[in-house]
Amino acid sequence: MIVMSMVLLYSTAAFSSECVILLHGLARTADSMSKLETTLEQKGYRVANIDYPSRKMKIEALAELALTLGLDECRLTHSYPVNFVTHSLGGILVRQYYSSHRTDNVKRVVMLGPPNNGSEVVDHLKYTPGFELLNGPAGVQLGTDDDSVPVQLGPVNFELGIIAGTKSVNLILSSFLPNPDDGKVSVESTKVEGMCSFIALAATHPFMMNNDAVIGEVLSFLQNGKFDGEAGINSEC
Repeated sequence: MIVMSMVLLYSTAAFSSECVILLHGLARTADSMSKLETTLEQKGYRVANIDYPSRKMKIEALAELALTLGLDECRLTHSYPVNFVTHSLGGILVRQYYSSHRTDNVKRVVMLGPPNNGSEVVDHLKYTPGFELLNGPAGVQLGTDDDSVPVQLGPVNFELGIIAGTKSVNLILSSFLPNPDDGKVSVESTKVEGMCSFIALAATHPFMMNNDAVIGEVLSFLQNGKFDGEAGINSEC
């Protein structure tokens, strides 16, 4: 009887955490999200850090693949509700998926440097030889023109906080973008109708998921539904 009680207590502890699905950006891997994964696990979240072939498929197929993998991991451990923390393309996959799926089990989403209105970098370079080879078919879909997938998706239908970066390590790419920008996406382009909170921080696009200030704001939004920094813009959702 005592043994059974201990098993039940252990099982409840093991399967009672909220789930956070991490989705990396274009041409990256789950390893790029490892610092966030460790931090979130230390805070008691069950984390599903998803590796998906970002350069092999179009956005529509990647969204079904990556989110199904993540949601299945959460279900396997009975971890709920579900949250998402995404970098760059990962945020567009969440928007794409929930444009045709119910959001009943989604609690909060934090997007880091999402090209929610596309990126002018893609507009300028997508016809350059080798661009699609390096960035895949999804990369070509991230421009700002009428063929842009993120531009076509419309308002979000979940509780969303967006963190934009204002520093660049690539001045050539930044020359294609309205200032301020993070070297891949302009601050203005990260915004989307329906978002609840927004903050711009001194972080670069490739490394913002490892930035301590960014990670602090991710935790703030997941826990409280708002950003803590003075530059944060929070509204009721």
